[in-house]
Amino acid sequence: MNTRAPQTVLDTAQALEEISRAWDGDIVRQLSDYIAIPAKSPMFDPQWAQHGYIDTVVRHAATWVEAQKVEGLKLEVIRLEGRTPVIFFELPASRGASDATVSSQTVLMYGHLDKQPEFSGWRKDLGPWTAKYEDGKLYGRGGADDGYAIYASIAAIAALKSQKLAHPRIVGLIETCEESGSYDLLPYVDALRTRLGDVGLVVCLDSGAGNYDQLWLTTSLRGMASGVLKVEILTEGVHSGDASGVVPSSFRILRQVLDRLEDSKTGRLLPQSFHCEVPIERLEQARATAAILGEELYRRFPWVHYDCEGDSRVALPMTTDPLQALLNRTWVPTLSVTGAEGLPDLQNAGNVLRPHTAFKLSLRLPPLVEAATAVQELKALLEDNAPYQARVTFEGLSSATGWNAPATAPWFAQALDEASRNFYGAPCGYIGQGGTIPLMNMLSRGFPKAQMMVCGVLGPKSNAHGPNEFLHVPYARKLTAAVAQVIARMA
Repeated sequence: MNTRAPQTVLDTAQALEEISRAWDGDIVRQLSDYIAIPAKSPMFDPQWAQHGYIDTVVRHAATWVEAQKVEGLKLEVIRLEGRTPVIFFELPASRGASDATVSSQTVLMYGHLDKQPEFSGWRKDLGPWTAKYEDGKLYGRGGADDGYAIYASIAAIAALKSQKLAHPRIVGLIETCEESGSYDLLPYVDALRTRLGDVGLVVCLDSGAGNYDQLWLTTSLRGMASGVLKVEILTEGVHSGDASGVVPSSFRILRQVLDRLEDSKTGRLLPQSFHCEVPIERLEQARATAAILGEELYRRFPWVHYDCEGDSRVALPMTTDPLQALLNRTWVPTLSVTGAEGLPDLQNAGNVLRPHTAFKLSLRLPPLVEAATAVQELKALLEDNAPYQARVTFEGLSSATGWNAPATAPWFAQALDEASRNFYGAPCGYIGQGGTIPLMNMLSRGFPKAQMMVCGVLGPKSNAHGPNEFLHVPYARKLTAAVAQVIARMA
């Protein structure tokens, strides 16, 4: 990577104008069509190949890219047998109209097209597969997480081409298995390794933003381990009046087993091996970010409001300290129960002592904790020495080790700050994210010297994975332009 001053300069006003026209005139419409297609990730739709929704969104995106006729860009849809497809595009380096010297390294642009399932609780006039554009927000499943990525990537490239600027070689990798843990991606990375080249900059548009007022660089991602914990005590349900007091409840046994993992009063995970020390640089960045965002770090969530004997109350967060709230969601392990089995709905729940209870667990791990090791420890912790000798099993579903960004090169920090000030009027912010992007750990291992522009549109209340997910279009326009400027700066 060269650190000299760039020989080309992006006309930021022109770039933002052209990119805004692309978003307003075409990309919003393309994403509205994309939202209408229930292209759920394989974990949530095992019959994805038969249903054809993933193939449909891949075909639509590929067709759109080819229709942009970006000079020199080549695209192909690659399909390894038995795996979800990926889109791969490639654009050779260009010296531009000024015949400038360009970096010999490659820019890798990443996104995904598979989606989370519907979830419940959508606003009455909204739905997961029904796009609605309102007050600059495009509602619907997957638009922000992150179907927009391929469209924004091509729009950023087109802005560089429009100004005939020098740029490095650019490749794109758009997968369709990310929401299932990207287990299909590594074989594609191996198959494409020689074509990826010497990656010096990764642009990943699958992350979040602390607010909608500046560019945000993701500095870390938590890892994840998920699985199903099941407790079986009977072979069939029996009358609770006959058996309770003799047969222990499978739900109570499950509670005891979870007590080995989590302090239910505080939410702290008990095994020390699931924790790690926060690096000094990340702690300093968290302090700066907490000072910027303040109470919004916890106020932004849709807390329940209710009346209690005439007194209006609001549910409370685990902490009201902004710094601790930020660290809790980025560097502290946390357990969530995301699904249950063996529990009939309330209308059909009779006086029966149920034979089993199962919970789907989602365990978020600090960025520096190895996921595979954590899963093994989790299985042993939950299964060993079951109360009442019940049958207790933990079946791991997916896991991914988190990620901590490499040291930021001076040219990259300057480029980010310039782009943020040019398009948002504020300096670049640095923030860890609580979610997981499995590819980032893979790429950091494969390209340890590459700079990582991990960013995205998932700002306050955008609610990826939940109801009322939305894409903040004004923010996305500026983010697209910022990507173009950073790539131009690398040249």
